[in-house]
Amino acid sequence: MKEVFGDIWDYHEKGNWIVITTNGTVKSNRECVMGRGIALQAKLKYPQLPLLLGKKIKEYGNFPHIFWGLGLISFPVKHHWMDKADPVLISTSCMTLFTGVTHLLQLHYSSTPDDSWDGSIYMVRPGCGNGGLLWKDVKPILEEYLDDRFIVVEKGTGK
Repeated sequence: MKEVFGDIWDYHEKGNWIVITTNGTVKSNRECVMGRGIALQAKLKYPQLPLLLGKKIKEYGNFPHIFWGLGLISFPVKHHWMDKADPVLISTSCMTLFTGVTHLLQLHYSSTPDDSWDGSIYMVRPGCGNGGLLWKDVKPILEEYLDDRFIVVEKGTGK
């Protein structure tokens, strides 16, 4: 895992995959609650995303999901939107991201010669914003599972 400073959306605009921290709450209209942080930013950029994610959560559960064509990967940090982030869920999300999601992305890009992907996946510090956790507690969880293909972006310039 690497750490950089900047704006995660700048990496997305350059064609990189980014991780959106999410929760497992699906409203009666079948949309996932995406009301704060990077989830809200993603919702504003892609208004169809809450419904797409809500459907995936209802069908497959509160796990990381790939959104082909959007360059986004969901990453559950909470079971319910009002909860504090759950370190066990973050650990499970890391495992799934590292094993399942990266495998699917590698398969896709190895069979699609027109597309190029350097293997990098950018993410914010999961659970450390609206999730209420401290980076010093979350960082070791990520380090246990994620290699240098995963880049954690902290907002700012680092100065």
